[in-house]
Amino acid sequence: MLGKTRQHRNARWRGTARYVVEKSLAGGRVGYYFQLPKQFLDASHRPPCPVGSESLGTDREAAIKRAKEVLLPAFDAWLRRGENAAVDNPPGVARFGTLDWVFAEYRKSPRGRFKKLSPRQRRNHENGYRLVVNRRLDEGRGQRIGDLPLKMIDTAFVDALYENLLVVIEVDADGNVIKRERRTTVNTAMKSWRRAWKVAARANPGKVPLVNPFAAMGLQGSKRKTPTATFEELQIFRAKAVEKGFASLATAALVAWELVQREADVFGTFDVTHYRPKEHPNLVRVIDEKTGEEGWVSLFDEHGAAVYPELMAELDAIKRSRIAGLMICRDRDQRPWPTWPQPDTEPDLIDLTHMSRTVKSIIKAAGLRDELTFASFRHGASTEMGDAELTDREIMAQGRWASPKVLPNYVKRTMRQVVTGAKKRRASRTKSAHDSE
Repeated sequence: MLGKTRQHRNARWRGTARYVVEKSLAGGRVGYYFQLPKQFLDASHRPPCPVGSESLGTDREAAIKRAKEVLLPAFDAWLRRGENAAVDNPPGVARFGTLDWVFAEYRKSPRGRFKKLSPRQRRNHENGYRLVVNRRLDEGRGQRIGDLPLKMIDTAFVDALYENLLVVIEVDADGNVIKRERRTTVNTAMKSWRRAWKVAARANPGKVPLVNPFAAMGLQGSKRKTPTATFEELQIFRAKAVEKGFASLATAALVAWELVQREADVFGTFDVTHYRPKEHPNLVRVIDEKTGEEGWVSLFDEHGAAVYPELMAELDAIKRSRIAGLMICRDRDQRPWPTWPQPDTEPDLIDLTHMSRTVKSIIKAAGLRDELTFASFRHGASTEMGDAELTDREIMAQGRWASPKVLPNYVKRTMRQVVTGAKKRRASRTKSAHDSE
């Protein structure tokens, strides 16, 4: 066990914090420094001490706050565990003046900027953070980028890092080398760091370079769009899913198609009680957690005919066997498809990896296009609306979109729409010619 900290206290820490020392600077100013005894900085310790000596600036209050709230708790935790215990570096602990420190400052930024983000946004920011800081120089053999001092992070460095992160090289099962681009992921990471740098610079004037190297990068969006499934492909998928013992996924695909729901809502939100409850026996409640939109959808038309007969038959069968819980569960053990965290948490945090892999195996077994995913069924439904000549307002109502600006992302342009438009134009010309006579 390492020596007790009591042996290293002396008068120069009084009025500040342990291991915080004051030094006279030019112009009569006073600088504050966090200085651990050399014995704790010995690289032979396993694990090594997670904190080190660092300059805390000239702001006495800020220096004491960082020492007491960040550095000392991490140091004491390491000290208590001893040499044989593994110590994880807490999220808020980062060496002052490094790229890790910038994001740590963003996490604890004033006014709760980071904490006010939605869980989905926080997760995206954290993913972008890790993507950058865990990269290493010299083709993975050099220093970790998160440990670099800010003076090394300039615009040229960030531009080179961006190009380096953009392309991923993988080897498939047959040993073939495959290069793929992850532009959307890397763009999101750069935007996260642009925000983090800005917030850290404002909270720490004079400690963060004024030029934000992640700003004005001229990022170009990815041209990749979600593949759109046809109704015929939906039918083929459903048949193969039932054949392979995954009737729940066949129903889920139909829910995504008919009710235009995202996969997180199909598997993580859609509850048995949402379908034909006692107070609304002819309706189904549809919730869109991403946009916050929800509403009731009628299952019958004005003449009493079923609007979604195939879907209703399958959902009625499920409701007869269960009175509560998620509507779409696994076929063998009736557990929810989401695997982490638990299905009663927020939908944008659920892990649907197992579902996605199972869907991919069914798509492959059915001989369908490899680029199809579960999301393709919802996009296919949206495109079907365009082919059926629904108005923008009707499409927005079906998919619960708040603005027509997003419709081009879902309602893909098809040849049928082009031909229909041409016919309408010609019909309009003929009508105009008759009217002029």
